[in-house]
Amino acid sequence: KVLHPTDSYGQFCGQKGTSNEKKPILFYFNILKCANPAILINLQCPTTQMCVSKCPDKFATYTEMQLQHKLGKSYWEYYRQFCKPGFNNPDKVATLMHYIGILLEYFVGITGLVDTKELGMKIVEDYAKSWAWILIGLLISMAVSLLFILLLRFTAGLLLWTTIITVILLLAYGMWFCSVELSRLRHRPGSDVAIVEVGLQTDLQVYLQLSQTWIILPSILLMLIFLRRRVRVAIAMLREASKAIGHIMSTLFFPVVTFLLLTVCFSYWAVTAVYLASSGEAVYKVLSPDVSCPHDNSTCNPETFNRTNISQSALCLGSQCQFAFYGGETSYHHYLFLLQLSNLLVFLWLVNFSLALEQCTLAGAFASYYWARRKPQDIPPCPLFSSFSRAIRYHTGSLAFGALILSVAQLVRIILEYLEQKLRGVDNSLSRFMMHCLQCCFWCLEKFIRYMNRNAYIMVAIYGKNFCTSAREAFFLLMRNVVRVAVLDRVTDFLLFLGKVLIAGGVGAIAYLFFTRKIPVIQEEVPNLNYYWVPLLTVVIGAYLIAHGFFSVYAMCVDTLFLCFCDDLERHDGSSEKPFLMSPELHRILGKSSQPR
Repeated sequence: KVLHPTDSYGQFCGQKGTSNEKKPILFYFNILKCANPAILINLQCPTTQMCVSKCPDKFATYTEMQLQHKLGKSYWEYYRQFCKPGFNNPDKVATLMHYIGILLEYFVGITGLVDTKELGMKIVEDYAKSWAWILIGLLISMAVSLLFILLLRFTAGLLLWTTIITVILLLAYGMWFCSVELSRLRHRPGSDVAIVEVGLQTDLQVYLQLSQTWIILPSILLMLIFLRRRVRVAIAMLREASKAIGHIMSTLFFPVVTFLLLTVCFSYWAVTAVYLASSGEAVYKVLSPDVSCPHDNSTCNPETFNRTNISQSALCLGSQCQFAFYGGETSYHHYLFLLQLSNLLVFLWLVNFSLALEQCTLAGAFASYYWARRKPQDIPPCPLFSSFSRAIRYHTGSLAFGALILSVAQLVRIILEYLEQKLRGVDNSLSRFMMHCLQCCFWCLEKFIRYMNRNAYIMVAIYGKNFCTSAREAFFLLMRNVVRVAVLDRVTDFLLFLGKVLIAGGVGAIAYLFFTRKIPVIQEEVPNLNYYWVPLLTVVIGAYLIAHGFFSVYAMCVDTLFLCFCDDLERHDGSSEKPFLMSPELHRILGKSSQPR
């Protein structure tokens, strides 16, 4: 009912067993009326629509029609197939003159539609000419992303310390400037105003006039100095993650499995939503080209519409009784919104379960690397497949429970967004304040649940306990290492973001030079394009998404190794009975003596 074309009477075009069986094409009497803004509300073009076997391939003006009719050589036999059912009087063609004014009104709007269509055709043409080169660019970004992850064991420290040293040099200059500014601002009125009271200002000079600004900057420098050991642990963890991925390369391609699962989930939700939306009987609405029609968007009956006062009203000239949607007044239709909401909850649940399965599988594979006494000799064969099998066989309930908790929080947020749209026109400051507070609280709750679920899945994969127990142990383990957690998260986020930007920017720069014919060696192979930015933007966005997919695996590896590292510190003391299983680099950073490996 949604995919197949439907005429003004709600009948399907090309449906077997009906009068439209041999008429699969939908024909619009006046396509110019589709420029009416009313279609954004009703999702229907206010013109007669009927099913035809083929589109018109002849053109005749009103004058030619009149002349041929007087000479007895009418086009009637040809054009009668494009008339409404029951129309059998060619003399009524004169009524078309009443619509000339309406056509002129939509001329400006249709010009914009034509320009948009022309732009779309050019973009499609550019994609048709450059799809092979776009694919090559995406493959290059995939190779660069893989290489970047493998080289992080050598470049992580260099990248991070270069940035930190740059920041320290800038802050050193800032501290010198602080002493000058503090002495100058000490007796200036208004300099003791807090930054929070100033709020967000686009002019940075406003903040430079506040003494609080010049106290915060040295604090950042001191924080970096005191946290230097934590930063070294984070860098060592990043290098260890690169080694783990190097030994278990198959983990980098597991997101493809997740993508396929998400595609199935989305398809299920979309098909179910379409069936729900298209269930019921056909409902018809009055659609008028004139916005002043008082009966516009009211329910009507197409069989009796021409005999009602609406069609004869001067304010509703040219109005039509058009098919709008499928609905009804039964109890099923009254609860249709709740059914759609339930379908949305199931969709969110399936999506979060698919992501949880990926996280648990990757965590199990990387944990097997960390707890191996001799690397890579003691790493079990096919660690990714073994971890996936364990997750499916033993941990499905835990993953589903965690996914359900997150899905409920997301559904509440969606409902709050829906209610905000409904209350947007209500002039009630209290309701808006409460709505914003609820949205803020549930946004924070969703972020917290997502973070805790991720760490709970890691503990589930390592020790095989249920979700609640794993979440509790993960929470207290993180709280006992809260400083390390904060530093590691910030360092990892910074390096991965830097990698995404470098990869997307580098591949984009090469694509720009290629599509603008600035690479002499292969400039003859460049296709002639209408807009070179079409494939360029596609390559840049695609490269960023590909890098994000690879780096999501890397981030999961870092989080897993970090929890294993924290648990290793608490369970073992470095003695011969309880030796540490961490890498020698982490041994040196922590000041521990290296154990025989």
